[in-house]
Amino acid sequence: MADRERQVTRAFVALADTLVDDYDVADLLHTLVKQCVELLDIEAAGLTLVDERGGLQVLASSTEQARLIELFQLDTEEGPCVDCFTSSTPVLVADIAAEAGRWPRFAVEAASDGFASVHALPLRLRRQTIGALNLFGHTAGELSADDVALAQGLADTATIGILHERAFRKGEILSEQLQTALNSRVIIEQAKGVLAVSGQLSMDAAFTALRGYARRTNRRLSDVARALADRELVPAVVLAPAASRPR
Repeated sequence: MADRERQVTRAFVALADTLVDDYDVADLLHTLVKQCVELLDIEAAGLTLVDERGGLQVLASSTEQARLIELFQLDTEEGPCVDCFTSSTPVLVADIAAEAGRWPRFAVEAASDGFASVHALPLRLRRQTIGALNLFGHTAGELSADDVALAQGLADTATIGILHERAFRKGEILSEQLQTALNSRVIIEQAKGVLAVSGQLSMDAAFTALRGYARRTNRRLSDVARALADRELVPAVVLAPAASRPR
């Protein structure tokens, strides 16, 4: 019992470290399925994760058999993993053969791969479900309530780590987009100044001319502004009346 408690502690510490340290999501998920096999009364574990298009992908598995049965469920859209994800609730199957009427193709495939039981737990945070953790047994039988609670706790901790990483990555992208927008704005202000001086215009009128030229020539506003600032585009061309330009 003491050894198991130490294993559980190490498992949660390893998952919690993802919140404060640089890490690889794929490595995190493989660590999770390995820990499940070590800590729970199961023979294999697999994990599916939703992609940006809303489809499930197999991200980690403790054995090749677990990976294949996961892929089979996704290909046929049938099985506890799929039901768990769509319902956002645990799907605990003590005897797959007894549920053949519910998942006929999955039951046959699971038996051929040597699996008699499966327990699917959602990876979820509040109302957001991002995947499912699937635990496979070679013999029929229920998982203890303690094992189910432990597995869900591991899945929940991993979910927090994954969403944390996604938010961080999204934040980086948004920061880059914001910086690009700020840089473009500086260039546009420079181009407005060039046009204002050249055409003796107000800054508002200069911007109107700049935007009008960009639209008429189907060019990006920032590209036209940069061309003016870098003197690759002559101000007179931008300021010339539209009617005087060659079509």
